[in-house]
Amino acid sequence: MRNSFDIKDSQDFINRIQQLNSNTQALWGKMNVAQMLAHCNVAYELVYEPKHPKPKGFKKWMLKKFVKNYVVSEKPYKKNTQTAPEFLIQTDKDFEVEKNRLIAFVQKTQSLGSAYFEGKESHSFGPLTTQEWNNLFSKHLNHHLTQFGV
Repeated sequence: MRNSFDIKDSQDFINRIQQLNSNTQALWGKMNVAQMLAHCNVAYELVYEPKHPKPKGFKKWMLKKFVKNYVVSEKPYKKNTQTAPEFLIQTDKDFEVEKNRLIAFVQKTQSLGSAYFEGKESHSFGPLTTQEWNNLFSKHLNHHLTQFGV
C-alpha cells in the first residue's frame, strides 16, 4: 500500500489525479469523474473542515464496531461497495474545483506527516494509528483512481 505521508507516494497520487479529465469514464459504478473527486474529498473534509456533523451514540458505536476495521485495514475495497451517506455525491460538481481541492488535500496530508496523525481522533472511529490513517486515505484514493482507469 502506498504511504500518504511519503512525498514520492503522494506525488504518485497527484500524478494519477492529473491524468483525469472532465470526460474520463468510470470502469464501474455510478459516479462521474467530478462526483468521484468530490467523494474522495469527503475523507479529507472529515479531518480538515468542520462541515460534517460527528456521529453520536448508537451510530458512532456501529461505525466503530462494524465499519472501522474495514475502512482502516489494508484489505482493498470491492467494486460497487455501499458508502456512508456523507460520501454520497448526487449533484453535479465542478471537475477543476474538485480536482484542485483533492490535490491540495493530498499535499497537506503529506506535509503534516505521520507524526501529526498518530493517535489523532477520527471523525467516526475514535483515535487511529498512523498506519490506520494511511490505510484510510491511501486505500480509498487508490480504489477510486483505479475505478477511473488511472
